[in-house]
Amino acid sequence: MSLVSLFADMTYEGARSVTGPFFAFLGASGAIVGFVAGFGELLGFGLRYVSGIAADRSGKYWGTALLGYAINVLAVPVLALARTWPVAAALVVGERVGRGVRKPASSALISYAGSELGHGWVFGFREAMDQTGATIGPVVVALILFYHGGFAHAFGALFVPAVLALIALLIAWRQFPVPRHLETKPIAVGAQQPGAFWLYAVAGACLGAGFADFALISFHFSKTHVFALGLIPILYAAAMLMGAIGSPFLGKAYDRYGNTVLVGAFAGSALFAPLAFLGASWAALAGVLLWGLGMAAQETLFPAVIVQLASPERRATALGTFDAVYGIAWFLGSAVMGLLYDRSFVALVIFSLALQAGGLPLLVLAGRKSARVRS
Repeated sequence: MSLVSLFADMTYEGARSVTGPFFAFLGASGAIVGFVAGFGELLGFGLRYVSGIAADRSGKYWGTALLGYAINVLAVPVLALARTWPVAAALVVGERVGRGVRKPASSALISYAGSELGHGWVFGFREAMDQTGATIGPVVVALILFYHGGFAHAFGALFVPAVLALIALLIAWRQFPVPRHLETKPIAVGAQQPGAFWLYAVAGACLGAGFADFALISFHFSKTHVFALGLIPILYAAAMLMGAIGSPFLGKAYDRYGNTVLVGAFAGSALFAPLAFLGASWAALAGVLLWGLGMAAQETLFPAVIVQLASPERRATALGTFDAVYGIAWFLGSAVMGLLYDRSFVALVIFSLALQAGGLPLLVLAGRKSARVRS
């Protein structure tokens, strides 16, 4: 499944590395970029609630994952045919929808190995493979653009890893048709912690609402000429590489030290906003690297927490519910930041910092509540 993530992230993260410049090329505004990015996340995260419930009730985790991955990765090469920003927007949103369909099921599948290996570790390893693919994909896109291949050639080349992702998924399905049998050490927590779950969900919503999409960051770099167009995918690759290196360590640290790791990771990554939107080239680079580490922390630590707050037969539902709350907040935050961007970079940064700072005390409270119930 981590190989599936490797090839899938090569595909859609390669495309996302130039989504902002591509929309600028097609004549879109900052508000449009922010809205499209946020709306895609809204649908993608919102669908996770429905797909998580459907996967738990039907037990068809593999089928749900296959459907979602097919939509997720095959929407990307079709961007090569887009000639107007509304068409591109529809495909970008479609890619996010596919990711929303498959995410709870695929995370539930991976979680079954966590009882033996540690939940932080398995999600950290999966995220490392994610980010490795997300590093390679933008580099491929950057090379194509550097040699004047154009956006259409760049998106078309991503058809290859898209097919490899689907092949790897089918092999995994055949190899482990009933992955629940891997869980030899059941988690004795179950549904005893709804209070802790909702505290984590609200904290995640605050962090998500204040966490800008890279489409807006790359749009900013393109418009202000902080970096040349050919360097923007490389910056995205650097952010993904930062996540690939950091996520296994974050996962291991969470397994050992618990909730403290969440608070520290998200407090540090919140500083991406002033660096990326207000700084010159070196500061902006540091902001992008912190952004990549923050994305890796979200994809590694939140699933590791949530799967321990739900019984095995409700795991995909819990993951989907959390992601739905997170996605609604991401959409609202992205839309606001897109509007603020067209008016004031400083206001955007203040908005981002305030929301992320507001989520940190909730993480502390959630960790304490969870620890009391476990005791």
